[in-house]
Amino acid sequence: MTQTVETLVETLKLLADNTRLTILALLKEKEMCVCDIVDILQTTQPNISQHLRKLKKGGLVIETRKSQWIYYSLNLEDKPYLEGILEELASMKDDISKLNPDCCK
Repeated sequence: MTQTVETLVETLKLLADNTRLTILALLKEKEMCVCDIVDILQTTQPNISQHLRKLKKGGLVIETRKSQWIYYSLNLEDKPYLEGILEELASMKDDISKLNPDCCK
């Protein structure tokens, strides 16, 4: 699927932010709730929510409601041009393994 220059520019602008790129690295590993992302990135919930809103608007993440919690996951099936970028991101598995398993239960 060929993307317009404008679409690519907007997507790359989203990825040019350290926090958003780190969120994508986390979501590459697994679906996550906001509280887990806040815990790993050591920032505020409103800050993470703002970044997730931008990623969702840009079509890079989707949200799924489970009970009272909203979980985020990658939505890159129609963006194969981002696969190389995601492959270059360091694994976040160690950070994720340190999370409290009861955070969003």
